[in-house]
Amino acid sequence: MTENEEFIYESIFNQVRMGFLSIDDIKENIMEEIEDNEFEDEISEAWAFEKIDEEYQKLLEESKNWESPTDTEKLINAFDDLCDQNIIALHNAGYTTSDGEYEVVEVERDLRNSGVESDGYCFYHEQDLARAVMQDDPSLFIAFQKVDNSDEATTIEVGNKVAKVLRNNGLEVKWDGSAKRKLEIPGFRWKQIYDEDGRDLQDYSEVVERMTE
Repeated sequence: MTENEEFIYESIFNQVRMGFLSIDDIKENIMEEIEDNEFEDEISEAWAFEKIDEEYQKLLEESKNWESPTDTEKLINAFDDLCDQNIIALHNAGYTTSDGEYEVVEVERDLRNSGVESDGYCFYHEQDLARAVMQDDPSLFIAFQKVDNSDEATTIEVGNKVAKVLRNNGLEVKWDGSAKRKLEIPGFRWKQIYDEDGRDLQDYSEVVERMTE
């Protein structure tokens, strides 16, 4: 593959394995990415679609050997438990940490409009998730904090709560106990296949509903 093909292939690999989008949506995204980067003369639609279909079939084959609960299932359960404990927990919240913080503030605003104030939050974003779909040395980093908070002790308290719930759900956590470091789940392997009838983990209105019940 050329350098540009490798760039597009990495995007294909990540989008297929993250499992948040349908194959049709991925194909549309990839063609937009090719056009935005002006790769049309080098990378054809046929090549891109072939790679998408190949990666999807590989994932389907791999999924036949997945043991339940997968790391992904453990994480989903942990995030649900955190919401039940009044901690906002968001899946795939934007592309960067600042994106994730924006999404958290939006959820917090909706909560406060319903008379609830969270005791903290945690999330991982798309760049974090990209590490978890890697074939070698996968891991997942989890950001944590409390909205409108500048007190380190409060931040650390949130980190401890999140770490405890993750561990209670069978996930290993590495963390130095400081307010400045994210939690790390080493060896975390993201295993998910898109299901149009399945739960949309990025529907944050579900988080609001769960925390205001």
